[in-house]
Amino acid sequence: MEPALSPATLTELRRPRPYPAVSVLTPTHRREPDNAQDRVRLRNVVAEAKRQLEADPAVARERRMDVARQLDQALTEVDLAHAEDGLVIYAAPGEHQVWSLARPVPERVVLSDTFLTRNLVSAQAAERTFWVLSLSADRVALWSGGTDRVTEAHTGDFPLARSRDNFDAERQERIGDLPSTFRDEGTRQFLREADTAMSAVLRDDERPLYVTGEPAALSLLDEVGSVTKDAVHVPHGGLAHGTPETVWQAVRPLVDAEARKSTASVARELESARGRRAFAAGVDELWRSAHEGRVRLLAVEENYQVTVGGEGGDHLAPAVSGDLDAREDIVDEIVEQCLETGADVRFVPDGTLGAADGMAAVLRY
Repeated sequence: MEPALSPATLTELRRPRPYPAVSVLTPTHRREPDNAQDRVRLRNVVAEAKRQLEADPAVARERRMDVARQLDQALTEVDLAHAEDGLVIYAAPGEHQVWSLARPVPERVVLSDTFLTRNLVSAQAAERTFWVLSLSADRVALWSGGTDRVTEAHTGDFPLARSRDNFDAERQERIGDLPSTFRDEGTRQFLREADTAMSAVLRDDERPLYVTGEPAALSLLDEVGSVTKDAVHVPHGGLAHGTPETVWQAVRPLVDAEARKSTASVARELESARGRRAFAAGVDELWRSAHEGRVRLLAVEENYQVTVGGEGGDHLAPAVSGDLDAREDIVDEIVEQCLETGADVRFVPDGTLGAADGMAAVLRY
């Protein structure tokens, strides 16, 4: 399955493709017994995509067979043993991708000249991604973090490593070697390279950054680097050679604390907006405000979902899931539209927004 969504990846996904670009979405489940249905449901929705390809007179036979092969190859790459809450398959002539999402998606098949990306965008915003840079004298690892885990990122120049042959054998034998290791000119250059490499990653995918390492390593990186000076420092050694679980446990208290601060900040901003009549709530009003580019801050409760029908004039009408014209991902659509117009989108714990019914905004005007 594909790695985390970056701005560059999203731009690539959104580019026009030769028709048909097929998007297949289906809910998945993390645990038994709900996950027992996932494999059958996935095969059925892929079969529906093939039926739509077969029935579309605009799709030539050779192209239809190509896209059907891409769908079959994507199926072999799906790892339902590690499923999250939703799955997205993209297939077009000569290419396919599989994305696992930590956010539910509606079951649907879309044939167009672009892939349907709003569910990916919403899931990425809800994930609250961050980077963890772990330092040692011989290895610097980069970890990609989300709501409940980290995974090692093999992106840019990471991981960085240098051979222990570069170390002075006599110095390595000295008692209290660690401080002198991080005064070594070779180590200084090594961490300077790590800072440069991290700068390149942040240019492509800017996220909050945590840096872990022995205090001497953190101090040296501050001295020789620049991009990491505003990062949150975590004085914990050994994580450059650690496991995802040990890294997650080291940074989790800080990540949780930042999430609580963010939620409190959102609540204050919404309350202030009420006082100056810049507050909006309700899916209908928020949908209009998002498309008018009026939303400055959008707050969404983590598990909020609502189904609406087709547009009735300037309004959205409630609908039942499964109706022919139902829009089951209207929340994700609003999130993506707000991000497109430069709004700050924050996901908050369920119940945070009270009477606002799952979603609220601070308006620009």
